[in-house]
Amino acid sequence: MDRAALADTDCGISQALGVMGDGWTFLIVRDIAGGTTRFDALQRALGVSRRALTERLGRLVEHGVLQRRQYSAHPPRFDYLLTPKGEGLLPVLVALQDWGTRHVMGSGTLTATADGASAEARRVRTLTGRRLPAVTLTAHDGTPVDLGTRVSWTVLYCFPGAFAPDAHGYPPGWGDIPGAAGCTLESLTYAARHPAFLAKSTEVYGVSTQRPDQLAAFVAHARLPFPLLSDQDSALAAGLLLPTFRAAGVDRLKRLTLLVDPTGTIREVQFPITDPAASVDDVLATLGRLTAP
Repeated sequence: MDRAALADTDCGISQALGVMGDGWTFLIVRDIAGGTTRFDALQRALGVSRRALTERLGRLVEHGVLQRRQYSAHPPRFDYLLTPKGEGLLPVLVALQDWGTRHVMGSGTLTATADGASAEARRVRTLTGRRLPAVTLTAHDGTPVDLGTRVSWTVLYCFPGAFAPDAHGYPPGWGDIPGAAGCTLESLTYAARHPAFLAKSTEVYGVSTQRPDQLAAFVAHARLPFPLLSDQDSALAAGLLLPTFRAAGVDRLKRLTLLVDPTGTIREVQFPITDPAASVDDVLATLGRLTAP
């Protein structure tokens, strides 16, 4: 079926494929979401021909998935950035990543963790040395937090879900998913160690795909002294290809921790995390080693 035939159907899947075209186009959107926004860098990263890349970028701009922003007049050069329409594809990328990890590279078992020798764990460890993408997440109190403008050491601990007993119950079968339990213990341990992080001029943020109101209920219940951030639109998950799993109809982050330096560069990655409480002390020890004079 050619692209014209796809565009003539009443099926949303067919129409979406008429815009996205092929696998290369999804990979272009993936890399742009991760911060690779210039033509030459995209061509090097993907290994696709310049002609093919030009055609696909042009199609994505034509359909309003990308916009061009000029950064050089002589010669004319452009960044390619996701539009709001393009950002709507981020949950699709996360779903594809999760499906490929679970059903193509894995056994199909639902899990919130990973084997340390798995392809997923190897991929996550390559985040060391990467810059955080220019992503703005919403804190539990509604405050926008721009992760792309870090000026201090930062801990981002990603967790599947934390629930206040009187506000939001656990999803069905939550306790049966390997690695899902432990979010409350992890957050309370970070709260207990928060003065030690402040002493090292380090900010702490918890990150989940839960809504801000759900996070606000948990912050109040647990009396956390630091913000929890909502990645409910998958901006950070897609930008870094963070490991996820799907439970109760929601894409959720697997438990991992990123230690980010003042330039926004990821210096340490914890994944998988088998002991949520001990991982906090491990982060503190790593931070001490990296900031030692």
